[in-house]
Amino acid sequence: MLTLGIDTSNYTTSCALYSSESGEVIQQKLLLPVKEGEKGLRQSDAVFHHTARLWPLVEELFGGKKITVDAIGVSEKPRDAEGSYMPCFLVGVNAAKCIGAATGKPVLGFSHQSGHIMAALYSAGRLDLKDKKFIAFHVSGGTTEMLLVSPNAERAFDIEIIGETLDLNGGQAVDRAGVMLGLKFPCGKELEKLALASEKTFNPKICVKDGNCSLSGLENQCAAMNKKGESAEDISRFCLDFIGKTIEKMTESALERYGDLPLVYAGGVMSNSIIRKRIESKFNAVFAKPEFSCDNAAGVAVLATLKGETDG
Repeated sequence: MLTLGIDTSNYTTSCALYSSESGEVIQQKLLLPVKEGEKGLRQSDAVFHHTARLWPLVEELFGGKKITVDAIGVSEKPRDAEGSYMPCFLVGVNAAKCIGAATGKPVLGFSHQSGHIMAALYSAGRLDLKDKKFIAFHVSGGTTEMLLVSPNAERAFDIEIIGETLDLNGGQAVDRAGVMLGLKFPCGKELEKLALASEKTFNPKICVKDGNCSLSGLENQCAAMNKKGESAEDISRFCLDFIGKTIEKMTESALERYGDLPLVYAGGVMSNSIIRKRIESKFNAVFAKPEFSCDNAAGVAVLATLKGETDG
C-alpha cells in the first residue's frame, strides 16, 4: 500500500507518503509563523496558515509526479477522548475528505496523539510494539502525558492516561523560558543549544506525585535566575534538567505500578538531546528520531496503511 498522511497541528503543517512495500516515509512539513516575542498562535490564525500552506506542501511532496495512493490518513483530533477537539485539525480533515471524494480512496481518521506514538515506533524500528502493551510519553507544547497503551484493532490504540501535568506542559515551559531569554518561538532548538554550552548540571527539586507532575514552579525559578543575572546558558540547562528529572521520576512511578513494560517517548520535547541522554542512561527506552518526534504526518500515514491492510 501507498498512503498519504496529513496532520495540521497547532504549530506545524505536515504531509507524508508511506510505502508498505519499501517501508520508506517521505515527508514535508512547515512550522506556522509566530510573531517575535509572542508565545503561541490563536486557533483562527493557525487555521488560516494551515489553509494557505497545506496544498503547496502536498504539491511539493508529490514532486509533480502522478502518484496514486491507496488511502489517506489524517489527524482529526488531539486525543482519543470524548470531547477532544481543536479547530486547526479541520483543515487537514477537509483536505483529506476532498481528496478521498475525488479519488474514491478511503479516508481514515486518527488522533494526533496516536500519530505521534506510531511515528515513534516506526522511526525506532519497533513496529512490533503495536501489538503489545507499553508505556508511552507524549511531551510537547500542547501535551504532557504518561500513557498506558494497548493494541486496538478498531482505532490503532487504547490509550489510558496514567500521569500528566497539572499545570504547564513541557513544551510550554521551554517556550516561556526561551521567550524570556529573547529566543524565537518555538524555542526548543535554540534553548538546547544554549544549554549545551553551560558548564553546569542541576539537580532541581521537582514535583511528581502519583505519576502526575507540576511544571509551573520551573517557570518561576527560571524567572528568578534571570532576575539574579545568571547566564542564559545556565538558565536553559536548569530548565531542561528540571524537565528531564520530572520525566525520569514519572517513568519510575509507572514502572512501579505497571511492571517492566516497554517505554516509548514521543513529542517535540523528547527530541531534546539532554533529556534523551538522561532517560537513556536510566531506562531501556524507545525514542522517535528527531524528525519524527516533533509534529508530523508520518504516524497517521503508517496507521492508515496498517488499518487498510487489516481491513483488507
